[in-house]
Amino acid sequence: DEQGPVLVKVTPLVLSADAAAWKFQIIFDTHTGDLADDPLQVITLTDDQGKVYAPTAWDGAAPGGHHREGTLIFSAINPAPLYVELKIKNIGGIPERSFQWRIDTTQK
Repeated sequence: DEQGPVLVKVTPLVLSADAAAWKFQIIFDTHTGDLADDPLQVITLTDDQGKVYAPTAWDGAAPGGHHREGTLIFSAINPAPLYVELKIKNIGGIPERSFQWRIDTTQK
């Protein structure tokens, strides 16, 4: 997502119906300002029923600077939904950024 002054990249690392935790690589890049927002406070996961889940951990760079990268971890949703949507609020002046993936529920 390249809106505003902050580039945000999200890549699912573990996102399967049989996993205990779901993990996403998150990269924030900017040429202006500092990246001080706490990913645990500004990122959520929403399932296909509209239920919202908070992350359980951030394993990555501390606040500050122009580049932050890390792994955001959520408890896996059980039973697995058809899809999930990762939402990031108020980064770089953008009210909401959204990323969506389908979950393969046939593999258990």
